[in-house]
Amino acid sequence: MKVMTALFGPTDAVDRAVALKEAGASGVFTFEGPHDVFTPLVLASQVRGLDVMSNVAIAFPRNPVQLAHQAYDLQLLSEGRFVLGLGTQVRAQIEKRYGTEFDRPVERMTELVGALRAVFATWETGERLDFRGEYYRHTLMTPTFVPGPNPYGPPPIYLGALGPRLTRATAEVADGLLVMPFGSTKFLRESTMPAVRAGLAAAGRNEDDFEVVPEVIVSVATGRDDDHVSTRRLLAFYGSTPAYKPVLDAHGWGDLQPELNAMSKQGRWQEMTALISDDILHTIAACGTPAEVAAHIRDRVDGVSDRLCLYQTGPIATDALTQIVDSLAGDR
Repeated sequence: MKVMTALFGPTDAVDRAVALKEAGASGVFTFEGPHDVFTPLVLASQVRGLDVMSNVAIAFPRNPVQLAHQAYDLQLLSEGRFVLGLGTQVRAQIEKRYGTEFDRPVERMTELVGALRAVFATWETGERLDFRGEYYRHTLMTPTFVPGPNPYGPPPIYLGALGPRLTRATAEVADGLLVMPFGSTKFLRESTMPAVRAGLAAAGRNEDDFEVVPEVIVSVATGRDDDHVSTRRLLAFYGSTPAYKPVLDAHGWGDLQPELNAMSKQGRWQEMTALISDDILHTIAACGTPAEVAAHIRDRVDGVSDRLCLYQTGPIATDALTQIVDSLAGDR
């Protein structure tokens, strides 16, 4: 089992990446938070043998050519160990925070993947760039801006998805699926994987050519009275978002979503946290001792993937990571 975990910023990225590798991590990833998503990966890519992934970079505010250059350079720096993970985010964030368009996100994302592949093909083969879509148009790539063939090949493109339409589209056009962290064993197996199989079948693709990478929220017990409070707060935040309601629906908790949403608009964050019951906490997040966390992970991903991403509200302790990795290895 390959285990990846998060880098939270650029200032200690190299030292942190080295420590995580020594603790047993096979790779590190970044997410679009308070820091740039790519800068820590540039630094961590210098750690030999460590995979690096954006999980995820928000796609729509970025131009495909800009993304292509960033991804190509990271593939070069990491010696072929980079995965470009892209996500849509939600309408409010795209329109109000980034100030760009969000309409028809599934169609827009699939076209963006096509545009990226067209740019990569031009750089790899020298063929003329001629991509004309509804959202993206790229018809000029003069030699000055061509990096030439990447010695490690173009980086793979993975998409983050939760809903059935984008999950299915991801299986049709991308190299892999990044399963959103707000999820559960039931949702992964009964909702996500059927959509993946439908997309692969529609595209005539083989499951061996497509990777599913679950991301699991992890909360390691420390023995304090406030264990898991920050994780409950995270779940309340995710649960307030309409896009994540299907996960709650799968367990009969759908009525909680509009309640959390209304409270979030009133700034009642402490009260929202109190609504995350132990049942919800332990269904969506892997909580407890490292051995208990590993058992939850194995139950969720066994038969689905041999790589996963651990997500915490803050940096994971290296000794806890070592115990989780060792427990997962011992489960085999």
